[in-house]
Amino acid sequence: MMAAVYAAENGIHPLLIEKNEKAGKKIYITGKGRCNLTNACGLNEFLANVPVNPRFLYSALHLLSPDDMMAWMERWGCPVKVERGRRVFPVSDKASDVTKTLQSALNFYSVPTMLHHTADKLVMENGKITGVMMTDGIVLSAKAVLIATGGISYPATGSTGDGYRLAAQAGHTVIPPQPALVPLETKETWCAGLMGLSLENVRLSAICKGKKIYDELGEMLFTHFGISGPLVLELSCHLRGIKLSDLQVFIDLKPGLSEKQTEDRLLRELTAGGAKQIKTILETMLPRRLAEIFPSLCDVPAEKTASQISSEERKRITDHLKGLPLTILRTRSAEEAIITSGGVDVRQVNPSTMASRLVPNLFFAGEVLDVNAHTGGYNLQIAFSTGALAGLSAAQLILS
Repeated sequence: MMAAVYAAENGIHPLLIEKNEKAGKKIYITGKGRCNLTNACGLNEFLANVPVNPRFLYSALHLLSPDDMMAWMERWGCPVKVERGRRVFPVSDKASDVTKTLQSALNFYSVPTMLHHTADKLVMENGKITGVMMTDGIVLSAKAVLIATGGISYPATGSTGDGYRLAAQAGHTVIPPQPALVPLETKETWCAGLMGLSLENVRLSAICKGKKIYDELGEMLFTHFGISGPLVLELSCHLRGIKLSDLQVFIDLKPGLSEKQTEDRLLRELTAGGAKQIKTILETMLPRRLAEIFPSLCDVPAEKTASQISSEERKRITDHLKGLPLTILRTRSAEEAIITSGGVDVRQVNPSTMASRLVPNLFFAGEVLDVNAHTGGYNLQIAFSTGALAGLSAAQLILS
């Protein structure tokens, strides 16, 4: 939608092909129905939240920055607000208002949309695209084609990997897509017993073959299959190319204390506890549900009293408070993933124009590209910015 707007306002007459009953369907489920449309941060901080191919985005973000995006929404009649973590939402808290704003811009420029239509293949002659064949056999002629079909996450919204197939047809390499910003399944079954328990202000870290690949402070959640929540979703973005059997994940439950301070605190609680059971003592340091099972996780008999805890057992409890280990079996499916990691290899796309380096009048935008970011509005901003640049570039090519 953004690509079509930028193409139209730069002097050409685009046609938007949409397989759904309306355009922008996935927007309705973003930000828990509120649409976290961007993040109000500077360029360097933005790129620091893009673990895959951040430098590819310089030109796109220069054309349409987060500040520009907020101003664009306001200009087209959708006031926005900045919340915790610099996340930007419409003032109305309605994702539908973002879609309506984009649709209003399309209407202003009289951009037609073919709803309930799916592009089947690109029509090419002499290395250039001349049109698009639809699944019903109709061929639409075109001076340029822009693929902005998304990835494979939330396929019910129409993201079924169509763009990968079209890109491959044009000779592009497609990095195998996999779920990202997605919950993780664990080998440890005790996580299921804590389903619904949220941990705040903990540190989640991941190590692969001795190298720390993730280490952040924040919130996480236990589920019936393992772990989820902001920290876990973010961690999932860093697992591409990682063999999960080589991965070690730890929760630091007391990130504000050093290991020595944690042990000293535990010793004080044990000294004061006397005849109290260890699980009761741990309730002073942990959420009750976690405290109840924590002794067993440390191989300490839960019925032991504070005065019976040996120095070796105290050390095991301290070690687990500072690094509770988890074994990751797999990510959840694309149906549960917020975004897709993988897609069209950006080495075959010109970052200054979003044009194919292989086919001169083919352009790409959004999640179909091999670029992904953390949660917080970054991925939608990437979609808007690459869409704007691709639409502008397509217009300039046609008018040149």
